[in-house]
Amino acid sequence: MTANSRCSAAESPGLETQRREIESLLRECELRAGDSWYVVDRRWFEQWKEFVENGDQNSSSFPGQIDNTELFGDLDSYHLKDRLVENEDFVLVPAEVWHKLLAWYGLVDDQPPLERKVVDLPSTLKVEVYPVELFLCLHSNMENVITAPFSRTDTIHLIQRAMCQAFSVPQGSECRLWMKNLDSNCERLRNVHVSVLDACLSSGMTVIMETRNADGTWPSARPQIMRNAMEEQDSYRGQPGVCGLTNLGNTCFMNSALQCLSNTPSLTEYFLQNSYLEELNFTNPLGMKGEIAEAYADVIKQMWSGRHYSVVPRVFKTKVGHFASQFLGYQQHDSQELLSFLLDGLHEDLNRVKNKEYIELRDADGRPDQEVAEEAWRNHRRRNNSVIVDTFHGLFKSTLVCPECHKVSVTFDPFCYLSIPLPVSKERVMEVFFVSLDPYAKPVQHRVVVPKAGKVSDLCSALSEMTNIPPTQMVVADVFNHRFYKIYNTEESLSCILDRDDIFVYELSVLEEEPEEQVLLALYLRERSHYRDYGSGSSSYGTSLFGHPLLLNVLRSNCSQEALYNLFLQRLARYVRPPDPSEELEEEEEEDDDEKELYKTQTNGISDDEEQENAECAGPSQTEPSCGDTSPTSQSDSTSTKEPQLDPINSQLSLNHSDAGATNGSLSQTEPLYSTDPNSTDDMQPCGGLGSTADSDTSSELQAEQLQQPCETAEDDSEDDKLEEARSPSPPPNELLAKRRVCCKKRKSLFTIQAVNSNGTTERGMGGGGSAVSFSSQPYVAIDWDPDMKKRFYNENEAEKYVKHHSMEVPQQQVTVQLQECIELFTTVETLEEENPWYCPVCKKHQLATKKLDLWSLPEVLIIHLKRFSYTKFTREKLDSLVEFPLRDLEFSDFLLRKTVSSDEPPSRYDLIAVSNHYGGLRDGHYTSYARNKDNAQWYYFDDSKVTYAKEDQIVSNAAYVLFYQRQDTIRKPTLPAPSVSDASSTQAASDITSCKDDEAGPGASASYATMETE
Repeated sequence: MTANSRCSAAESPGLETQRREIESLLRECELRAGDSWYVVDRRWFEQWKEFVENGDQNSSSFPGQIDNTELFGDLDSYHLKDRLVENEDFVLVPAEVWHKLLAWYGLVDDQPPLERKVVDLPSTLKVEVYPVELFLCLHSNMENVITAPFSRTDTIHLIQRAMCQAFSVPQGSECRLWMKNLDSNCERLRNVHVSVLDACLSSGMTVIMETRNADGTWPSARPQIMRNAMEEQDSYRGQPGVCGLTNLGNTCFMNSALQCLSNTPSLTEYFLQNSYLEELNFTNPLGMKGEIAEAYADVIKQMWSGRHYSVVPRVFKTKVGHFASQFLGYQQHDSQELLSFLLDGLHEDLNRVKNKEYIELRDADGRPDQEVAEEAWRNHRRRNNSVIVDTFHGLFKSTLVCPECHKVSVTFDPFCYLSIPLPVSKERVMEVFFVSLDPYAKPVQHRVVVPKAGKVSDLCSALSEMTNIPPTQMVVADVFNHRFYKIYNTEESLSCILDRDDIFVYELSVLEEEPEEQVLLALYLRERSHYRDYGSGSSSYGTSLFGHPLLLNVLRSNCSQEALYNLFLQRLARYVRPPDPSEELEEEEEEDDDEKELYKTQTNGISDDEEQENAECAGPSQTEPSCGDTSPTSQSDSTSTKEPQLDPINSQLSLNHSDAGATNGSLSQTEPLYSTDPNSTDDMQPCGGLGSTADSDTSSELQAEQLQQPCETAEDDSEDDKLEEARSPSPPPNELLAKRRVCCKKRKSLFTIQAVNSNGTTERGMGGGGSAVSFSSQPYVAIDWDPDMKKRFYNENEAEKYVKHHSMEVPQQQVTVQLQECIELFTTVETLEEENPWYCPVCKKHQLATKKLDLWSLPEVLIIHLKRFSYTKFTREKLDSLVEFPLRDLEFSDFLLRKTVSSDEPPSRYDLIAVSNHYGGLRDGHYTSYARNKDNAQWYYFDDSKVTYAKEDQIVSNAAYVLFYQRQDTIRKPTLPAPSVSDASSTQAASDITSCKDDEAGPGASASYATMETE
């Protein structure tokens, strides 16, 4: 048994003990800087929790060895996949939990433990799942690049020492480091005592080390060392504001928000004219000491200088992460959340009120709305007075009514943006594959409409209307990696099924017997490797799952291997070709003496002595099953792990509890399997003339009698010797038994049958004694194919085919709503949720009051956030409804509560100036933006560092997420003419340089180089 193999059930504590120990450790654990935590695949951990909560030592939910395969993007380097999400893809466990799980279950061979350190980042402690992967090279040899991981808390000095050691730099050499950005620009890392985080180093960047020349000069002082990209930047002259933003690694959300704010005219001019310098507030305890405002000003000035194709907002990103830890690192975030933080941060950094006074808010108490609104706005401006308030803040009226005493509470509250809801459908569309009982029918892909809050039974009912199959004959399963990730019961909620899941619905046969006599059998397909896995200390074949699994409803009484073999052949008939009678399926003769010696120790858990004693009563040893190109089942010594298989004595699907368990091989070595081909004339007929038509109940007796019949064979002794050598797994215990084996004309089986666990592996825990596993738990069975037999008789192309139901061809209608409808929904009366009650001052308790919002006054620039991400008790989804919004003349007068507007009041008509877009789903996606340049009134499309011209008919789409509207009376006329078509094409070609998306470039991703600055 290898070091990584799991302990046997007898050596592990009981399941309840395991559960208590792990839960206790997880409750008591806390993050401490420097501690080690471990990354574990979430699916495996959930399987373990299910096992210890509901299973027993023989349960089919046994998780097997800790397997993090799904977390690796490359099984050679074992690098984690990008964008893994905690509690969705993996879980983090402290070292104590990891060591206990490792001792009890082991780790899949060759996989490294994923140890990660807890780091002390600004304002938070975090487990650093993704260390910073840097490319390191010497300036003198930039072709020799190595990769090394560093913690964000490591200093630049530590990187320098690591490089000196890795590149064998002579001790005492004077060195300095350069940071090469993803866009090939280079910056000096002057302060070697700052951390990786503060130096703005991120994964995929290159650190270049140079050493001083003998003449005292630095190599980087020579401009020829790299392509002079900086000179190209100096010579570039473009339209101010038409500038991309480099993606630093999943920072498209930030780039999208910045582009929208950058094209807000009044705010941008405020920074370009340096008005912010006089209003920086360094003492505001709610602010960021002016750092956010200064970092934002630097980005804006670079973008509007007209001298850059693209700007790298690295310092700005670092500042945001420093003051808002949720934006630390390089995970994907929400552009609206970043926008909310940025507007609040800019407001506090630029707040003209240095000392905020305390103001007690008053309720309306029956006073006129106009009076209460003016008082609320004055109070707001006494504490909050900045360019952000001037530009983006409005006022709405909030009305709360107590459901018991009917107390009416009216307040006027400021807002910086409107988050308006989208109409949410109560139904969802699911795509499933229906697998019919007809073995020759291909799976059919259906698109069904089901209630969002429905159950699995609703899915079956909807599918029943299309297939005319009763819902009671259906079972729903989630198929993942050729196995069943979950088999659902009819009462489970559909909310646990995600749109990306592969859902199969299987039709079950109708059996007249009582339900207790029936069993739902899960069938996996596995392929054996050509060679046995000697290196693991086991004599078993390695196996790998393939194809689509099946679910079959069978009688317990029909679980003999012959019945199962015939049933499986029938169900696989569409893509498994039965052998022709003329095809000879002979045993392979390439086995060498050493392998034969290994085979002969034990067969199917029966030692040689036991096999001799039972040979006459059990029939001829079935060392070569009738229709499968398999090698005989070999056994390791008595310490081998016990595994599930079919009991060869009882001829029922069960677990063999012999001292030595069988591994991946034939289920039975003593019971013959007959061919299912009725035309076959040479299917396992003994020399005595017993045909395959013999009654199965008496077959074992006939086989026993056959041993006593004389062998009628025409082969001479030499032929007998050859057959004996080819067919016998080892030198026979006696000559008579070997001769009788040779006399049997048998056709090898196409595959062998093996009892497995839900993961499709045979390392399942077993109790003591010789009792079989009960069918009270879900039984899983695998049919094992020899590679040669699979190649000859299994049609992979046919197995993967499916047909599409006409429901798949009906285009899904795009849900379209008007922006005005969403605004009306925003002002609709709603009842507060239980998690957010209102305290009634009359009833003296919290109440679920009714709430209504009304718009009172609107700002110069109105930001409208479309709430596309919906979270309810039952579902989490992104709403892809197409919201049609006007580009010009959005009239808000109908939505304002204040109907009588004085002559000095500004109008309420708006034009669109920018849109933040989101493409993708809940877990991932990509942000871009459309924006109208304030100088030439031209629309542009910003996709990270890539900028292109945009047409107005492209702007309205179902990706629109945040809308920026400017009041018409504040819109200035363009100072430049709109670019002509020829200018547009040339400028577009110049500005359309690169698109980082969410990928991180490596050192060889670009052939361009940038010049290091000289001192």
